[in-house]
Amino acid sequence: MNHVLYGLAANPSLPSELVDRLIAVADADLGCDLAARTDLSRAQVVALAARGEEIAVRLAHEGRLTADDVDPVTQPYAALALLAEGAGRPEWARLLAAHPITEHREKLAACPTLPPDVMETLAADTDVRVVAEFALWTTPEEAARLAGHPHAEVRRAVAANEATPPAVLEMLITGEGLPPAQRCLVCDREQTPFVHHPHCPRPDCDLPPGAACDGSHQSTVHETQHMALLNPATPIDAAVRLADHPSMLLRSALAARPNLPPPVCEQLAEDPLPAVRADLAENPAIDDALIRALAADRGHDVQRRLAHNPNVPLDVLTHLAGVTRTGPALLPRIAAASPAEVAKLANSPNPGVRMLLAARRDLPAQIRDALAADPDAKVVKSIAPHPGLSETRLRAMVARHGIRVVTKVATNPDASSTLLEELTRHEPPVQKVFREVARHCNATAPALLACLADRQARPIAAGHPALPPPVITELLTDNDWQVVEAAAANPSLSPAVMAELMP
Repeated sequence: MNHVLYGLAANPSLPSELVDRLIAVADADLGCDLAARTDLSRAQVVALAARGEEIAVRLAHEGRLTADDVDPVTQPYAALALLAEGAGRPEWARLLAAHPITEHREKLAACPTLPPDVMETLAADTDVRVVAEFALWTTPEEAARLAGHPHAEVRRAVAANEATPPAVLEMLITGEGLPPAQRCLVCDREQTPFVHHPHCPRPDCDLPPGAACDGSHQSTVHETQHMALLNPATPIDAAVRLADHPSMLLRSALAARPNLPPPVCEQLAEDPLPAVRADLAENPAIDDALIRALAADRGHDVQRRLAHNPNVPLDVLTHLAGVTRTGPALLPRIAAASPAEVAKLANSPNPGVRMLLAARRDLPAQIRDALAADPDAKVVKSIAPHPGLSETRLRAMVARHGIRVVTKVATNPDASSTLLEELTRHEPPVQKVFREVARHCNATAPALLACLADRQARPIAAGHPALPPPVITELLTDNDWQVVEAAAANPSLSPAVMAELMP
């Protein structure tokens, strides 16, 4: 594997004539890297597609090939890619619907706007995998028809199809109004009753762990109900019928559904398994009383998930900030806080609350600067990446809190080149700083040279355009292939050197 060529293929400064030379020698991997370029001419796209069907498939999915560029007989995967993008020809669909390779028919079954005769052919395919794939993506009419298919795997796919009519989804949940399924993937292959061992030793077995059939196709029926609960088109009146189901997986899926009736919410809030209560805690459907009850729930992940509920009251969120870790992400309720609420949060005596507010990146300058001067390091760490902070304030953060905040200061988009250089010389050194400086647009050559000394930052720094060209050239022979590729992809690499590297 020539990592220099892979890097050159991604280099935005590679001259067009050198792109041609790479196309002429491209294998599937190099060709796919070249296919990601946005500067390819029409002639280059066609020439690149001819280098291999895997490359043509990528170009087709990106809308850079037309039907005139593809032969469905010699390039069936490329033809399928165009059909999947709605850019293929109807006659291709008819040809591929009769293809002896099951995978081709299965891929075709997922394509939109197929001719009616092709849809009929796929729905009657002899391989259940093809019919199931068709059922997953087909029209409401076809989905309703396939809901009564004798194979349970097809019904499971219908339950996952968001185009399936609500009344049909209700029947798939309850089993009422449909003839019993006759087969499933388990009884297709095994003598029933059978339960698949979770650590099956057979290398050729693709049944999922726990797959079971005693004649009722129970594991596939369970999966069908689960798919229906995850389907937003399923009527809530049908979904709540599974509130008492012994399966935790089904109760958890129900707990996450919007528009849950209050009595069902209350029932699930008493569920013996914390996983179900945690899914419910994040659901915007729960009311204020239930939110406050769940705020005292010490079950695993319940309080953290409740903090991510967009409707959690600020006083409850203030409590949660003191009893659970919410993670670095901006919480929905904090993001939606009004100006008055922002001011109140900024003055909270709880540093955990101020830290949550500091995750916003649109704070008024006065509040932003006040949080930057906060005495608590975790608040400062959270506000440090906020745009608009002056260099004086960024330096003050580092002087006051040191290694606890330097990495986040290095991510600030307004960090100056001089400050970034100083951060690479910080004592004691912080390894993550080098990675952040190496990817910063304001990093200078001295800072990047320091980053090259760090093993994890080295590949990032090797691709930075501010790196001196002689250093980039030297890195082309590095022992680390990631560094070699990054250096070859560096837009500041000399065109003369690029030409010398060509095969």
